[in-house]
Amino acid sequence: MHSLPSHAMRPLCLNPSLCSSRFPFFSFSIPIFHKFKNNPTIYKKSQKGPPFFSIRCCGSGSVTAKPSWELRRNRAAVQEPDEKVVALRQLFTKPGIGIDAYIIPSQDAHQSEFIAECYMRRAYISGFTGSAGTAIVTKDKAALWTDGRYFLQAEKQLNSNWKLMRAGNFGVPQASEWLNDVLAPGGRVGIDPFLFSYDAAEELKEVISKKNLELVYLYDLNLVDEIWKESRPKPPNKPIRVHDLKYAGIDVVSKLSSLRAELVAAGSSAIVISMLDEVAWLLNLRGSDVPHSPVMYAYLIVEVNAAKLFVDDSKVTSEVMYHLKKAGVELRPYDSILSEIRRLAAEGAHLWLDTSSVNAAIVETYKAACDKYLMNRGSRGKTKNKQYFESDSLPVGPSGVYMQSPVSLAKALKNPSELEGMQNSHLRDAAALAQFWCWLEEEIHKNVKLTEVDLADKLLEFRSKQDGFLDTSFDTISGSGANGAIIHYTPEAESCSVVDPNKLFLLDSGAQYVDGTTDITRTVHFGEPTAREKECFTRVLKGHIALDEAVFPENTPGFVLDAFARSALWKIGLDYRHGTGHGVGAALNVHEGPQSISFRYGNMTPLQKGMIVSNEPGYYEDHAFGIRIENLLCVQEINTPNRYGGIEYLGFEKLTFFPIQTKLVDLSLLSIEEMEWLNSYHSQVWEKVSPLLEGYARQWLWKNTRPIAKQ
Repeated sequence: MHSLPSHAMRPLCLNPSLCSSRFPFFSFSIPIFHKFKNNPTIYKKSQKGPPFFSIRCCGSGSVTAKPSWELRRNRAAVQEPDEKVVALRQLFTKPGIGIDAYIIPSQDAHQSEFIAECYMRRAYISGFTGSAGTAIVTKDKAALWTDGRYFLQAEKQLNSNWKLMRAGNFGVPQASEWLNDVLAPGGRVGIDPFLFSYDAAEELKEVISKKNLELVYLYDLNLVDEIWKESRPKPPNKPIRVHDLKYAGIDVVSKLSSLRAELVAAGSSAIVISMLDEVAWLLNLRGSDVPHSPVMYAYLIVEVNAAKLFVDDSKVTSEVMYHLKKAGVELRPYDSILSEIRRLAAEGAHLWLDTSSVNAAIVETYKAACDKYLMNRGSRGKTKNKQYFESDSLPVGPSGVYMQSPVSLAKALKNPSELEGMQNSHLRDAAALAQFWCWLEEEIHKNVKLTEVDLADKLLEFRSKQDGFLDTSFDTISGSGANGAIIHYTPEAESCSVVDPNKLFLLDSGAQYVDGTTDITRTVHFGEPTAREKECFTRVLKGHIALDEAVFPENTPGFVLDAFARSALWKIGLDYRHGTGHGVGAALNVHEGPQSISFRYGNMTPLQKGMIVSNEPGYYEDHAFGIRIENLLCVQEINTPNRYGGIEYLGFEKLTFFPIQTKLVDLSLLSIEEMEWLNSYHSQVWEKVSPLLEGYARQWLWKNTRPIAKQ
């Protein structure tokens, strides 16, 4: 799946600043949590996830972005009122609200990329269903910002009441700038503080204050929910399951012990974990609350001598209860998180908060409770509670420790059991893909009419027969011809295209297995590709090979490698609008941080041994075709003949093994070394995947992994 535009796998924001062997658990000696060298006092400027408004405008002065309404052709001349937007505006003047604008982000209270249907507020109010975007409604305007992956999709889905703001294009204002332009001084901008990270809210507050606008936190109600009412889907309540230790590799007690050591070292007495995949990883639990992501809605507070999971207990089975009890984890109601934050502050807790991910409601509640504590202490002279203060190492009274969550990096560095599960699941996934492509080519040969949805459904059918299959890891991107140019295209039965054998076809798909998460993209042509298509495909392939073979010194951040994948395209003036690589979880989210490979250079997280990233350069011609080639890679140490500076050098090990269509390759553009790479890769594909196949699928794999040579 295409890489997210922002680092650390955070959802779309709109403001700049911007080993493979089996090892028994007891022999695994690599530290679970790794020390952060960043100074807490500078962390907020150097290491946090991007603030809410973080897409920077870019481009040459000769390009002018047109607003969406100028580009729509088949639209009625008279604008029809949008009932939802009208109803939302009517709430602006209600007692206790009193706002002039309301911001509706894509996120839930945990800053998730994929969210449960009941939290898809931005999609409900705007009609735009892409996973990244922000809507703003004022008393007389409605605008939606999204990035280059979604321009064409948003163009189709927004009605005439909405103005599409193509974030990143020259001439398109940032959302905060737009608010400063359209609102009069003294205006009030409302947000639901649960849906914004603290950093995002603070950044927004700072920018709009320059025009004397006020940011208003509406704690007690979400305005979209007020108009959604009874038609709003119910919150998910499917049972949580235990993630088996043979896949997790490390037990919960060990993970919590390592985390507590980090707390003590940082001068903290408790930490709030709010990212859903971090909660799931730390507790070796998995859920199904969020489509495609095996997580459950929950907060986790870990103290030096206790741990509390805030979750709907109707999801907790007896097995999960026993699992948590063994690890010393108590249950609390999901919606009691703020009262627990107040209690911790009242007891003088030094709370570790990752303000790039923990929502503004939690952080502001803690800060207010700290102020109250200090006021009470001052009025009384001395407090009775001595649980968290009056020690030699910690200051008196509660205070926040604002640093990146240590769970983020620990989760990204896969242990041997996690890597083994990823390797095994990728081979089973490749077998399902071979069966699918064998079937598809035969159907195309028989001139069977198949839609893009038909193909996505059939692929799901093949995958579902594999051992350990649970779900897709994202909505399958199945795009024929021009639809392949829509970077995040999701076909819908009532509007999708019939697959045209005379056009390029792009298939980006993935699966969740009990032992791993997959993500793969292949682009094919069922007929005779044009010279233009072959050249573009080959240049994408050259970039893919260049990144796959990259060797780099330790402490290298991913953005340094991004140009490897683009260089062959740049040489003829081509490029693509998404990042080149995103982190991938082990039987977890298909997008994870903190690592990434992107042209956005704000993410300074170095690539480290055990991290998994995607390698997915592409090229897209709007209204014509799209090309992307994607494999997953694991960072590993490379045995170089020299060690300049006495440091390690790193490279990549492939996890994905599936043929790349050679019919689309212009051999004249490949070097001898690149051709050897392709032949070697296909040899490995045959060796690893063919034992899992039989019959026609095995024959198909044989045919598509034969060596090629220059003519």
